[in-house]
Amino acid sequence: MTSGGALVGTDGRVLRVFRRAAAAHPGWTTTAHYLCKLGNIQAAVPVLLAAVCLTAWLGRRAALPRWWLPPLAAALAMAVVPVVVSLVKSAVVRPAPGRIHPRADGYGYFPSGHTATSAMAFGAATLLVLPFVRRVAGRIALAAATALLLLAVGAALVWCDYHWPLDVLASWALTLTLLSAVAAARLLSERAAAAANCSSGSRGSDPRDSDRASAG
Repeated sequence: MTSGGALVGTDGRVLRVFRRAAAAHPGWTTTAHYLCKLGNIQAAVPVLLAAVCLTAWLGRRAALPRWWLPPLAAALAMAVVPVVVSLVKSAVVRPAPGRIHPRADGYGYFPSGHTATSAMAFGAATLLVLPFVRRVAGRIALAAATALLLLAVGAALVWCDYHWPLDVLASWALTLTLLSAVAAARLLSERAAAAANCSSGSRGSDPRDSDRASAG
């Protein structure tokens, strides 16, 4: 994200669009600030922690094979986020939105920590809870609501001039990779449960039943 980077020009133009919109609609800025707070660790991590505890309890109560795998994957992915974000911030040292020179303390704005925290916490929580939502409509509604919330948080961070648009996009790309790992862990757990159900079903069938049926 250097000043002469290929994407910086587009990034600046999008930022100016947001700034003009914020100036034209100052009443929306208060709502945007509240949305930005959803990226705070104090707001986002407890949501994921609640989902981890709830789904671990539900999985264990249902005696699901590898019930612990998705909650563990989600917790580990959340722990990775601040480490990766801090390393990239230190390496890139991108200036604040609209600025040319970075801060004197070396703090970088790329990628957005608030975007990554909110996307990882709310996204992983949704992935954990989805299998326990019975109705398809409920699962679709939960996934759509989460996606809209994360889009709103990212847009709010640009609206409030806390981040460049590319800072937000980079964090979404990072968390999408980590969420893929959580989804893979959930898939492994579901396959283990399906295999266990098949094996228990085959053991529960009595071959003599088919003999009686053919004899009859």
